[in-house]
Amino acid sequence: MDVEKRKIEIEKKDNEIIYSKAIKAGKRIYYLDVKKSRNEDLYLAITESKKKVVGFDEDAQVTYEKHKIFLYKEDFDKFSEGLDDVLSFIKREQGEATQREYKETETSETTPTDETKSKSFFDKFKF
Repeated sequence: MDVEKRKIEIEKKDNEIIYSKAIKAGKRIYYLDVKKSRNEDLYLAITESKKKVVGFDEDAQVTYEKHKIFLYKEDFDKFSEGLDDVLSFIKREQGEATQREYKETETSETTPTDETKSKSFFDKFKF
């Protein structure tokens, strides 16, 4: 039993969120969570959560569809370059986005444990 408890404790520690940012965007919420791997490396877990309503009035059932991406530090630069490239393409083709009607809100932000300064796409996420 002790081995089982240790495995559960290790898994909980692996899933611990070090820093988090939630971005509300209409029916979607994007969660940017910094987590720590077993070998103590930090990585970014991006989750898209979309509210789905099936049925009407009293019979309505609400579910949330979730999609996750795990981005490891060795891929940050390539991911950032690729994202910047496609965003620039979209802006060139269709112009700047117009502001939507929904409000952006922030949820629980924790203080980052490592405040290294580097100039990249991920600086926007404060980790």
